[in-house]
Amino acid sequence: MKRILTAVALFSAIFVFSCKNSGHDQQTSGFIERTGMDSSIKPGDDFFDYVNGKWIAHAVIPATETSTGGFFDLNLKSRNDLHGILEDVSKSEHKKGSIEQLVGDFYKSGMDSVTIEKLGYEPLKPFLGSINDIKSPADIMSFIAVQYQKGSWLLFYALPGSDEKNSGYNILNLYQGGLGLPDRDYYFRTDPSSRKITDAYLAYISRLLSLTGTDSANAAKDALTIYNFEKQLAASHKTRVEIRDPEANYNKTLIADADKKMPALALGTFLSKLDIKTDSVNIGQPAFFEKVNQLLRSTPLDAWKKYLAFHTIRNFAGALSNDFVQAQFDFSKVMTGQQSPKPRWERMVNRTDIQLGEALGQLYVKKYFSETAKKRMLELVDNLQKAFAARINKLDWMSDSTKSKAKEKLASFTKKIGYPDKWRNYSQVNINPSDFFNNIIALNENEFNFQKAKIGKPVDRTEWGMTPATVNAYYNPPMNEIVFPAGILQPPFFYENADDAINYGGIGMVIGHEMTHGFDDQGAQYDKDGNLKNWWAPEDYEKFKALGQKVIDLYNSFTVEDSLHVNGAATNGENIADIGGLAIAFDAFKLTKQGRDSVRINGLTPEQRFMLSFGLIWRSKMKPEMARMLINVDSHSPAIWRVNGPLMNFDPFYTQFNVQPGEKMYKADSARIRIW
Repeated sequence: MKRILTAVALFSAIFVFSCKNSGHDQQTSGFIERTGMDSSIKPGDDFFDYVNGKWIAHAVIPATETSTGGFFDLNLKSRNDLHGILEDVSKSEHKKGSIEQLVGDFYKSGMDSVTIEKLGYEPLKPFLGSINDIKSPADIMSFIAVQYQKGSWLLFYALPGSDEKNSGYNILNLYQGGLGLPDRDYYFRTDPSSRKITDAYLAYISRLLSLTGTDSANAAKDALTIYNFEKQLAASHKTRVEIRDPEANYNKTLIADADKKMPALALGTFLSKLDIKTDSVNIGQPAFFEKVNQLLRSTPLDAWKKYLAFHTIRNFAGALSNDFVQAQFDFSKVMTGQQSPKPRWERMVNRTDIQLGEALGQLYVKKYFSETAKKRMLELVDNLQKAFAARINKLDWMSDSTKSKAKEKLASFTKKIGYPDKWRNYSQVNINPSDFFNNIIALNENEFNFQKAKIGKPVDRTEWGMTPATVNAYYNPPMNEIVFPAGILQPPFFYENADDAINYGGIGMVIGHEMTHGFDDQGAQYDKDGNLKNWWAPEDYEKFKALGQKVIDLYNSFTVEDSLHVNGAATNGENIADIGGLAIAFDAFKLTKQGRDSVRINGLTPEQRFMLSFGLIWRSKMKPEMARMLINVDSHSPAIWRVNGPLMNFDPFYTQFNVQPGEKMYKADSARIRIW
């Protein structure tokens, strides 16, 4: 499972960069944007608000967004860049099968609102007819198998990936699913905010059913049936904390044994319908699949049909007429606080990037990404790798034998920057500029066959899990790789010509964050080859877990939206990575010429510029509804604690900003958490 820097459009930052032809300070140096700072706040009380307070007070969240700030600005820039490319290629004729024809005609088909509106839900009628024809549990599983090939994930997920105990080969992984709400816990909360979401979800179910022909009275009854069915599934789901245990979620099982234990599920038959040939799978959460097996035998077929119908409509709602899109938005509005739907062009940019990402990505990097940036980025990565190795050498809680293995793993990182060396080939897909729905089906079927072909084969270590235009980054434990798409290698994170303090406090921290994921509470359980295998001396691992518990306890004390607490256990990996990433980036910065001198720029020391850059990259303002949802579902802490939490444990912060006892962020030296 990849460790992602941040979910799409969650956090934000604003950073101003100036590059002039003259002037000593500014010629090659960024400058800190001070108009958004609130100097009435002591840095030691709340560094996030000290850096961002005035900006937050005046920032306005656009009606089509859930947040604003630097991540938002950079995501918007990426969307606009892709939009320009798609508008250009969609207005010209191109050779059949070329990347320009594929992305241009797909975009054009999705912008053809007249045809889409005329069709209504006509494209779904064959699927809904198949549901009506279901006469047995075996038929249920057959329908789900067909839908998987169409890109509609029903009930659970079946995904190829590295066998985590034999990481060079791919295995089929089965994971819990089947819910319409973001997390299992939503089905069991009774507070007013949660009840409001439940009511909106029931209304959403009813509305989609009504839009496909069910009368309103029956649609409301069916919504309750579907919700109660999902609640049974939710009860068998592992929690967010439980799902973080790689060992507990590795359950390699022979198909023959699974069929004996779960005959109604009949995995062998299910996989044969998908033409998947394998003798074993990893069943990530066995209790969930045992529950599905039970429900296949105990739940009336009529309830199953209602459930399958709703989720089939839901999965394709974004590809149907506007009444379906609006219904989808009206529910999400309650969850996120977003006030207006995104325009069609923006939805199509996002969908094209998702479904034809490496075709569109080739056009994107050709126009917007320089090889100079890639070279500069690699220099930063190499420097952070050296700094991390030096930090490992100095650890006072780890034995020499474990240090040696940790450094071996660090040295084995695969570094991917900008875009893939080998591009995905989509030329076998037929895209029709006037048939949006079937274009989606064709791309989904192509994706299914692409993924299916991996099972039982060696892992392709050149493959990427994000598209080039993505504003994000990740670490992937079974591949032991750190990945930085071109989309994030832009201001405010990265500047080709900025002084080192700016870049090390920005993208340097991101690099350190992803590196530390290789040694967080999950990543530390994988060896240098990406295998889920213990490489620690027992006493060292116990010390590591004890330090991790201190991180959990600290973040449990943090609140957002009044009294809503961060879940320290659920966010532990990201918090460890934030704390470690900041420290490693700073040490790497101190290896640079600027990091070793004391020359001030605009009155700021190099160290202060580094920390202000760090505080600025997470600048954000978010809808309260979205903030609440993320506390419940996201593995990252809120932006304020991604800044203040690491700084509380960062010694240079205390000296550079004169943090004193009694200030809110002050922690005594002996209480500061130092893991990596």
